[in-house]
Amino acid sequence: MVELAIVLQILLIVLFAIGELGIALYDKAMLTNATREGARAGIVAQDPRVTDGEIKSVVKKYLQDESGKDYLITFGADILGDEDITITKAGSSFGSDLTVSVNYRYDSLVLSRLISTLGGDITLNATTVMKLE
Repeated sequence: MVELAIVLQILLIVLFAIGELGIALYDKAMLTNATREGARAGIVAQDPRVTDGEIKSVVKKYLQDESGKDYLITFGADILGDEDITITKAGSSFGSDLTVSVNYRYDSLVLSRLISTLGGDITLNATTVMKLE
């Protein structure tokens, strides 16, 4: 019984950490795909070109369903906002780079509390760079 009481705590922390790592990797993949979709919308040759606000809208729309519910899984109240999405254009001519970046603070049950005691937050970053068509 004593051995179980000691080992069970460690085992549960490891199991929760594995589950939360899987959720964090899912969120990272969703953010990467969202930046790719936003960059793709921004590089397509059309007149006039889409604005930064429209690119941000594409990124946020990719991460939500029709009712506005987020596809990102988090255990906190974090919502992806316009301030979390950065768009950088190297120019407006053919072949110029368009960079779409997203920074998202991930809240978890076990990992964030463990990392915050060590002095940090979990921030997921995704960046996509494409050339204007």
